[in-house]
Amino acid sequence: MATDQTFQSRIDEEPDLPGAEAELDEQPNWQPRYRGSKRLEGKVAIVTGGDSGIGRAVAALFAREGADIAIVYLADEETEDARTTQEAIKAEGQEAILLQGALGCEMFAREVVERTVRQFGRLDVLVNNAGEQHPDDEIRAITDEQLRRTFQTNVFSMFYLVQAARPHLERGSAIINCTSVTMYKGSDNLLDYSATKGAITAFTRSLSEALVGDGIRVNAVAPGPIWTPLNPCGGQPPEEMDDFGKDTPMGRPGQPNEVAPAFLFLACEDSSYMSGQVLHPNGGIVVGS
Repeated sequence: MATDQTFQSRIDEEPDLPGAEAELDEQPNWQPRYRGSKRLEGKVAIVTGGDSGIGRAVAALFAREGADIAIVYLADEETEDARTTQEAIKAEGQEAILLQGALGCEMFAREVVERTVRQFGRLDVLVNNAGEQHPDDEIRAITDEQLRRTFQTNVFSMFYLVQAARPHLERGSAIINCTSVTMYKGSDNLLDYSATKGAITAFTRSLSEALVGDGIRVNAVAPGPIWTPLNPCGGQPPEEMDDFGKDTPMGRPGQPNEVAPAFLFLACEDSSYMSGQVLHPNGGIVVGS
């Protein structure tokens, strides 16, 4: 696909990013853990970052609940993962399309929505899950290129996708954004990433105020440390990975299929009286809402 790659070229900080889930020695648990109950029957969802990790778990769970899915992912290296997700959706009896490109480019974000609606005829749920992070212990080590890239991917993409999706979202539709526990408790080595997550939370609350009168609910999920390709493939320093997630009250990282139900709850009518809120699957870390 042709896209405007402004601020979206590769950066040198973490050459292993984006990571491929298929290459991890310890595979994340993404499979849905319970039977579906048709809570998204007949719905269509876009799931960004849907090739692996939390996005894959969300896409598979939505499919089990009856939704067709557009899976959006970034790079050629992730195509195998994306196809695995697509096959999981088909195994649930639903349809899935794969869309590859940089969501921080407005033109590609528009193309994602247009192709989804053209394929499925509608759009009901937008899951803004895609994101990236680059650890730096010193703020002066964060290059201008990295700062722009992180905000372009994590924040600008959400604006672009919502702008493109808005004409297709009707009363009863839902938008779910992925923020992070780092927005609430901070992170000394993820300064730019944490700043984007703060922006996402503010965006969620403000967008909710803007759309709730039209019957469109906007909420967010703030995961804690979750075992996905993001961290072991360069999102955290390698020397910290042996203890990843052990500082949570539960003493371990979470699995993607422990986070996906929060997205499902916010996508379906179970949360019909909730908007502008954030759910916290984070291993027991107590944070302000």
